[in-house]
Amino acid sequence: MISSAASLLRRGAARRTVQSTGAVSAASTAKKASVPHSIFRSMNSASTIVEDDDSDYGFGKSVPDNKIPEEFIEEGEETIGEWTGCTRKFLAPLSVSQSGSEILNNPLFNKFTAFKSGERDRLHFRGLLPPRRVNMKIQKERVLQEIRAEPSMIRKHIILEDVHDRNETLYHRILVDHMVEMAPIIYTPTVGQACKEFAMRYRRPRGMYFCEEDRGHMAAMVYNWPEKDVHVIVVTDGSRILGLGDLGCNGMGIPIGKLSLYCAAGGIAPHRVLPVVIDVGTDNEELLNDKFYLGVQKPRLQGSKYYHLVDEFIQAVRHRWPNVLIQFEDFSSDKAQKLLNKYRDDILCFNDDIQGTGATTLAGVLGALRAKGELPTSLGDQRILIAGAGSAGIGVAQVLYQAMLEHGRSEEEAKNCFFIADENGLLGTERLDQLSPEQAMFARDTDGGLSLNEIVNKHKPTMILGMTAVGGLFSEKLIRDMGKHCERPIIFPLSNPTIKAECSAEQAFEWTDGRCIFASGSPFDPVQLKDGRTFYPTQCNNMFVFPGIGLGVTLCGAKTVTDRMLYVAAEALANYLTEDELSQGKVFPDLSTIRDVSKKVAIAVIEEAIRTGQASRLDEKALADLDAFVQKKMYDPVYVPLIEKKA
Repeated sequence: MISSAASLLRRGAARRTVQSTGAVSAASTAKKASVPHSIFRSMNSASTIVEDDDSDYGFGKSVPDNKIPEEFIEEGEETIGEWTGCTRKFLAPLSVSQSGSEILNNPLFNKFTAFKSGERDRLHFRGLLPPRRVNMKIQKERVLQEIRAEPSMIRKHIILEDVHDRNETLYHRILVDHMVEMAPIIYTPTVGQACKEFAMRYRRPRGMYFCEEDRGHMAAMVYNWPEKDVHVIVVTDGSRILGLGDLGCNGMGIPIGKLSLYCAAGGIAPHRVLPVVIDVGTDNEELLNDKFYLGVQKPRLQGSKYYHLVDEFIQAVRHRWPNVLIQFEDFSSDKAQKLLNKYRDDILCFNDDIQGTGATTLAGVLGALRAKGELPTSLGDQRILIAGAGSAGIGVAQVLYQAMLEHGRSEEEAKNCFFIADENGLLGTERLDQLSPEQAMFARDTDGGLSLNEIVNKHKPTMILGMTAVGGLFSEKLIRDMGKHCERPIIFPLSNPTIKAECSAEQAFEWTDGRCIFASGSPFDPVQLKDGRTFYPTQCNNMFVFPGIGLGVTLCGAKTVTDRMLYVAAEALANYLTEDELSQGKVFPDLSTIRDVSKKVAIAVIEEAIRTGQASRLDEKALADLDAFVQKKMYDPVYVPLIEKKA
């Protein structure tokens, strides 16, 4: 859980210089150039890769730069010929079993027109490409120009995914270098519309699909996936896609988007991720009658048939990839907690909607307390109103509750801080027979059924968290009443996409006269009030947590994702926030720093895994230079030489 109040108050006075790919300044790059390495490149500014020694795609050994003469380290880019804008420095080549047009059609290896003449000859596709060699920088500029000229967000998404389908290296380079601009395009809020239109814009296979017809065959099916070293699987059954409900097979857009963030923000190589849909049918009448829908057009499986299908999938993927991390994503509330409870103590898995949202929200709440000038231990003094008693709302309550216990509060004291309401009002003990065990834990002995407005006026909460997917639920009266009872109310409308947000940033700041501390699930633009004050709302998005958790547990070979790992991940994220960001009203770091945030989260998770004996691949010796170790292991999208693998 949270280690200490003091640790959360550490300031990064000399705030981290972001070394993640694309965030390194031109001056820094000229001063000390990293050497790309296979399809990975060292992210450690204190070392230079010189030798492959780990896995098919290699990681490498390092030599301190201070022992290498300066003239050997510095090498500029070429300015003439086909090497213009490129370097001739040694890059460890990647052996591929394909050649000719096969490479041009494989997005993991394709470089578009950046292939040099030597590669075109040795890989047998001279003449299959236009003659001019165009480097990655110009390729990126062309794609960005096309995206920025398009006013429609869904059209931007389609342009970017077209690159994803043909050239993964360029795609991830664009994400890494322009995360602030690209994140809303590849994920929330645009991914919701992309899922709704998934069947109509389907162009190329990506990921795997498992359905009832596949029962008994899944152990063999998983070997149809061409990559042998999968580290992370994101799987959904499409039953609760964002705030849009049952989208069935169309929900594949969510695992694809999440794994793009795993690669770009978390440094997991794209050949090591696998998006999955478990298609158990759909109860969406529109999809059942849609002639273009690509999924199973039958009502959803229920009961034992559903759980047996999921279990066969779990066993099949773990048989082929025993150490894979399985992330459950957008399962309906009635299934999500049951699946998590079934597997969490036995395999490497976690539920992002329950645990990821909880850890991210905890980090945001701790940041908000800092903004109010309060200690993290004051979490147990808050009165917390949670609108939404589904898997996300209860997951957040559980994480906040555990943090309070860590701070020394009793179970009763911690429970009394929560007021959780669903569509029938405040959860009360009078309807225990209708609640799940997790919901029942927070049911109150009195006032069951109170509305949100009644809860605000009677119990005077200091923060309100929205996880209902009911757009506009937080009315002006509700927010103004909160402002009457609390000098600086914490307001987090966390539902996605934007149209499902319980209120907007502008509404929250206006209705509280700029006194609230705000974060949202989807991005909002800066808000300027009539008096000229400007506020910068930040996004309480799980992308700040799950890529780092995935990177950490896979690097150290963790056996499970423990609650304690989630807590230290939240702590690492909360610690990253600077005083300057707090002064601007932000409770999460700038999205441009997400690679470095993910590294810090991964380090915290690895340290916890080593401390508790969970790390099967690392021991305490790794703690000596863990920062450099993690940075070196992070995938960096650069073009490397390809050579044909000899038979």
